[in-house]
Amino acid sequence: MNRTLIYTIEKDNNSEKIEHFLRQRGYSRQLLTNLKQDSGSVQVNGQPRYMNERLSEGDQLVIHICETEVSEKIEPVALPLDILYEDEDLLVVNKPSGMPVHPSIHNYDNTLANALAYYFKQQEKPFVFRCTNRLDRDTSGITIISKHLLSSGILSSMVMKHEVNREYLALVRGYDLPDQGTIHAPLGRKPGSIIERMVDFQNGEDAITHYKVVKKENGHSLVSLKLETGRTHQIRIHMKYLGHPLIGDYLYNPDMEHIHRQALHSYKMSFYHPITGQFMEFCVPMPDDMNRIIPFPPNSISHS
Repeated sequence: MNRTLIYTIEKDNNSEKIEHFLRQRGYSRQLLTNLKQDSGSVQVNGQPRYMNERLSEGDQLVIHICETEVSEKIEPVALPLDILYEDEDLLVVNKPSGMPVHPSIHNYDNTLANALAYYFKQQEKPFVFRCTNRLDRDTSGITIISKHLLSSGILSSMVMKHEVNREYLALVRGYDLPDQGTIHAPLGRKPGSIIERMVDFQNGEDAITHYKVVKKENGHSLVSLKLETGRTHQIRIHMKYLGHPLIGDYLYNPDMEHIHRQALHSYKMSFYHPITGQFMEFCVPMPDDMNRIIPFPPNSISHS
């Protein structure tokens, strides 16, 4: 994947070393190492430069990111892709339920990674799978894929700093829960299981979920949730801890009467573009299998 970035040096960066300038803009050590090894990848005013050279006000710094490696273990497979947005730096995809994000022993050729490998192969472009926010196999909705090391590193840092805002919709059992609230309960591995997690106040990692009830109907509640942290199975465990587990959740509440997967949908996401700084916001409708249980009323969510 090729990407060219151009920076005009301002007064505040006068006499700053190139490497320091780039590190301040999210370039990882690995990416800087790659650039050092690629002759001509760093140029100032049209001339190749070393990372330890200093910049001057008015200089034009040009960075050429050229990635030729591919994810060799990911088989390209022609699978449907719902691409919401694409540019030189990232893709935003609406993932269907039932599709794992990346290959595993029992899911070798039916994943989002396989679909994207095929998509890039058709364009004769190298492909390295870099997913910023991994969704569980049966969770539907919005996910971000980075196209190169720079956007991947910056987006990962943004997630760690809670600068990627994620909102989910979930269908939970029961309707006698407060209209809104915050669940603050640390999560850890369940003893004896490599998959399941549990609330663990002694050894668990901090986990915070904000929720708001959108609609109550037929003995269930449609709930909107915002994550302040992103622990494995966080929403699923937190709602069960609250006494209102997600319906269809084979791990934590195997209630398959109305739906055969955890009723969880990554509904809305907003963030500032990792390269351009432009504000980005995406929203996708609730899928049919959830919508037929409790129809989602448009424009009904307002988190404080």
